[in-house]
Amino acid sequence: MTLLIHSMSEFSDIILQALQIAGARNIAEVGAEFGGTSQQLAAYARVTGGSLTSIDPAPKQEFIDWVNQTPEVRHIAKPSHDAMPELSGIDAWVIDGDHNYYTVIEELRIADRLARRDGKPLFALMHDVSWPCARRDCYYAPDRIPEEHRHPYSFEGGVALGSAACTPNRGFRGAGSFAWALHEGGPRNGVLTAVEDFLDEARTDERQLAWAHVPAVFGLGVLFDSSAPWAPALAEMIMPWHNNKLLASLEANRLRNYLAVIDWQDRAAEAA
Repeated sequence: MTLLIHSMSEFSDIILQALQIAGARNIAEVGAEFGGTSQQLAAYARVTGGSLTSIDPAPKQEFIDWVNQTPEVRHIAKPSHDAMPELSGIDAWVIDGDHNYYTVIEELRIADRLARRDGKPLFALMHDVSWPCARRDCYYAPDRIPEEHRHPYSFEGGVALGSAACTPNRGFRGAGSFAWALHEGGPRNGVLTAVEDFLDEARTDERQLAWAHVPAVFGLGVLFDSSAPWAPALAEMIMPWHNNKLLASLEANRLRNYLAVIDWQDRAAEAA
């Protein structure tokens, strides 16, 4: 059993119920990793007679092995900004790729353009809208981010609750698999900041989008067109979870405990 619960698949009950309420059949997933969420989405698509397109330029081997045995799932091995414009007829987007401002806001803009082109309501389910990526960029492949959109970063630095800094070899860190922006907060930094700026753009266009934030397991965001015929039913289902204070308290306690374990491990390694 892993110490850190971190997967978007933990939200499967909420995600699958939301997809059912919206009548979504054709689903596009950004970010597959091991394929935990992918398998649940594929099973849903199979039952509804729909489809799953999974976008990930470098998923884990477990996902590739599964896709090779699952012909109804289409895998596009490209970055999201390149792959998404190739799609059409998508009812819902499940976004859990690179967790930084530039990547996420462009993903939302592309999804929105495609929805309007295809005459569909925008509907996106997103991971990592809470700490640590809410207000701090995370880069799996920083070279893919244009320099003008990329904050100074470190693959060795770690992050901790209540600290805007990125501390070398301390706190929650990627051990070489991903990098953190050196500072938390400020303009164009983090996933939640990207969502908020996208919502501001929509308001400028006098479009009404609804947003819900489930503050657990790094945060689930649900973004949808409030004019969709299914929007009232989806809002009724998701709003009790939105900014739920009990969930937020449990998540903060979970993260404090996890960070304490990391600190103990670091100190034990130094003593050895």
